[in-house]
Amino acid sequence: MKAAVVKTLGTPPVYADFPDPQDRDGAVVATVEAAALKNLDRVMVSGKHYSGAHLPLPMVAGVDGVARLDDGRLVYANARPPYGMMAEKTLINPAAAIEVPEGIDPVLAAAVPNPALSVWLSFEHRARIRPGQHVLVLGATGVTGSLAVQLAKAAFGAGRVVAAGRNEARLEWLQKMGADAVINLGTEDLGPRVAAEHRAQPFDVVLDYLWGTPAEQVLAALGNASFHVTRFVQIGDMAGPKVSLPAGILRSAGIELVGMGFGSVPAEALTRAAVDHLPRLLEMVAGGELHLQTQRQPLSRVEDLWTGREASGRQVVLVP
Repeated sequence: MKAAVVKTLGTPPVYADFPDPQDRDGAVVATVEAAALKNLDRVMVSGKHYSGAHLPLPMVAGVDGVARLDDGRLVYANARPPYGMMAEKTLINPAAAIEVPEGIDPVLAAAVPNPALSVWLSFEHRARIRPGQHVLVLGATGVTGSLAVQLAKAAFGAGRVVAAGRNEARLEWLQKMGADAVINLGTEDLGPRVAAEHRAQPFDVVLDYLWGTPAEQVLAALGNASFHVTRFVQIGDMAGPKVSLPAGILRSAGIELVGMGFGSVPAEALTRAAVDHLPRLLEMVAGGELHLQTQRQPLSRVEDLWTGREASGRQVVLVP
């Protein structure tokens, strides 16, 4: 079969032949319909993921995706290594697969789970958000950030949502999707804007997909203010892997700094979120309650797309 084959960690996968999977140990062969190309996939193949997961080589890229079982059911599932979802066929555990509701485009269904479940867990388990709270999404114009802006109100009842990002067109779009205010990181001074918003109505939750300098500016703006508990949830590091954080900032404010990732949420919570919430999230996207833009691409282009830069906020989905 054709697949996105990884021979060495740290190098992009190549479109090449790979042995067909065979049923084994409770896992069954499924025909792949679509697999989203995510930052998680890139980081896993880079060999630098913080989980330190041991990956067998050679292997097929693609942590998860949408596939069709022999009985015709369309499911979302994780692939069993060395088989990944970026292939014509893969190996999955049917007992752990989530059935995709009828009528949903497999490309859209493949794009939803990773970012939507990440947002859900960030709000529910790490931010512990409550209805009516004030939310800042830092890095809101990306795929996951844009879902965070929408789900803050649609699923968690946030009272006010501020979206910060660099893409002007996406920021305008996010205002139509529920953002009460936007901050353009390319033209506005982030620190003073956040400080002004925080004085007017204190932030209860910050979801941070950027880290680096933007996070430094936001943390400084939240510090030295009247006491208010703000849960700052660190999720991504698109603006840089490190920050300079003076100790006085944390001592001067009610900031609670936590991370969101595989190691920061109990395994049972990850499973429960997929089982309990993913079908509803898929239905929300299919029904137009939740908006996610995709870019359908052939699997044969995987090597070029792996190192390329997709349009802001548009999820690349590979189709065999």
